[in-house]
Amino acid sequence: MSYIEVEYPADKPAFYRLLAEQVRLYTAGEGDTTAVLANAAAAIRQAFAQANWVGFYLVKGQELVLGPFQGKPAVARIGFGKGVCGTAWAQNAAQVVAEVACFAGHIACDCNTHAELVVPLRRADGRIWGVLDMDSTVPGYFTEADREGMESVIRLLPEP
Repeated sequence: MSYIEVEYPADKPAFYRLLAEQVRLYTAGEGDTTAVLANAAAAIRQAFAQANWVGFYLVKGQELVLGPFQGKPAVARIGFGKGVCGTAWAQNAAQVVAEVACFAGHIACDCNTHAELVVPLRRADGRIWGVLDMDSTVPGYFTEADREGMESVIRLLPEP
């Protein structure tokens, strides 16, 4: 299936309905986790014009290991509780960071990044199997509405 260019609406509920449909469309019927996450990262990145990095880190033992992403090369491994991603994992809670320079322990991959949104990927039993990480060069780019919207979108992703 080829990518279908769409115009995302400014209205957040409509935006997230369309993004959910896009993610569903490009991941449906695929059983391989890498393929699912690669297409999900690409679809999400296309939706966020001001995002400079969108990708996944997957739980492997006591670390998050870099998975499929769209953007510049990134840190390959993040410890439990380290940086924004590790904090989301440790706290089992999404993190919305308006300015990463103000986040104690932030792990910088791209010095142009200002805002970050990290959302845990949970199994049916609540255990975290990874995180969605989104960065932007625009301070304050991600909001609580984006957190809520992305939490609903990533629920569409199958557990590995």
